[in-house]
Amino acid sequence: MIIPVRCFSCGKPIGHLWEEYKKRVAEGEKSKKVLDEFGLERPCCRSVFLGQIDLIELVGKFKKS
Repeated sequence: MIIPVRCFSCGKPIGHLWEEYKKRVAEGEKSKKVLDEFGLERPCCRSVFLGQIDLIELVGKFKKS
């Protein structure tokens, strides 16, 4: 799944936050703290980030050439 530019439910712009979120969580910060600092308080916006799984590398292995 690709992060949408806006939240599916409420329409708040969230796409620009994904790279920063991914970087900070990889450095060891808690997801809750990062999302709170971004101002994402609605459950619909938070679920987009928490439910995201990066599968592009895995899918790329099976590409037919």
